[in-house]
Amino acid sequence: MSGADRVVALLGVGKLGEALLSGLLRSGMPAGSMLAAERYAERAAEIAERYGVRTPTPEEAAAQADVILLAVKPQDMRALLAEIASSVRPETLVVSMAAGIPTSLLEQLLPDGTVVVRVMTNTPVFVDEAMSAISAGSHAGPEHLQVVEDLLGPVGKVVRVPESQQDAVTALSGSGPAYFFFLVEAMIDAGILLGLPRAVAAELIVQTAVGSARMLRESGEHPVLLREAVTSPGGTTIAAIRTMEDHGVRAALLAAIEAARDRSRELAAGG
Repeated sequence: MSGADRVVALLGVGKLGEALLSGLLRSGMPAGSMLAAERYAERAAEIAERYGVRTPTPEEAAAQADVILLAVKPQDMRALLAEIASSVRPETLVVSMAAGIPTSLLEQLLPDGTVVVRVMTNTPVFVDEAMSAISAGSHAGPEHLQVVEDLLGPVGKVVRVPESQQDAVTALSGSGPAYFFFLVEAMIDAGILLGLPRAVAAELIVQTAVGSARMLRESGEHPVLLREAVTSPGGTTIAAIRTMEDHGVRAALLAAIEAARDRSRELAAGG
């Protein structure tokens, strides 16, 4: 089925689900081709009014959809699948965006032969700068991955990875925005500590973050080379970096990302 005729059902319209819905509509998907199912009636009404999309029940949405996007929390996935399993048509593509949930579990809880693709995306989908990694289930082929790439491409970058790498992706880019926000928060606090007004410190750091990210993407240079270009012998930057190394900032970051990877594995095991 062509993209213009495809009906996409989003099941779960929390923060990430709404960000994805907004991004898909901005990318040109007609509101009439989009269904948004939300278990809370008040939230469903809010989404319908804000975006002009239909908000049927999950079962109704699943029965009408060519592509189902599962955007509920991992702990809610089993209940949702039990609710919609009998409504999923054989030709429907099911796309899971829940951290830690393997395609094998979805295939087990959905009708035999259901095509499943697993996705880990992140919240910069709000500004069309998401990083999404996609993996095929046992019944999914290149054409199904292409459908998912076509859906997610307008709201950011998409890479294909083996499913065995999805826990690492979750830890690195899925949770990654929070790490950057945490760092920016700390740097703004440092600016206040040094006597700058909060608004000035925030503007300095946010623009520095935006500019640095753009340099990384557009220059193609290794981050070490870009850092060294700022680091003069005996200067302020090397003094700061030595202090961060003394406090184990690099080791703490490595440990934090490993902890996120481990938690993703626990979620996959039902933890």
